[in-house]
Amino acid sequence: MAGLPDTEVSCVHPGWPVLRGRGEVLRSYALIMANTDYIQFFLTDVEVSVMADTALVTCTENILSGAPAEEEGQLGPLVGQLVVATNVFRRTEDGWKVWSHHGSPVLAESDDEEPGGPEGPADDGLLPG
Repeated sequence: MAGLPDTEVSCVHPGWPVLRGRGEVLRSYALIMANTDYIQFFLTDVEVSVMADTALVTCTENILSGAPAEEEGQLGPLVGQLVVATNVFRRTEDGWKVWSHHGSPVLAESDDEEPGGPEGPADDGLLPG
């Protein structure tokens, strides 16, 4: 079983274009980490499916990150974000390797908004009501 060619690896961070190639993907993570004072991931809703040498993992990434602090030695304001992620892994001679990662932001509804908009789901003309 051969390893994956570097050019076959891809990654989509929320709001970013598709990144292709191991070097470009690693640089993107280095850039994110270099510009983030604090970051922590809590994974929920994890689902795993394996077929032969390919695995699909979907999850919700509950991300807590810290913005730059105004004063040295202090943590800046914390920001929470939800991202749904799809990860494809391939089994190689060296073990399981990430083949593709795609993260999309979860857009939260405001507390005073009903699902489907202010009028509710039946008022969009698609559902009987």
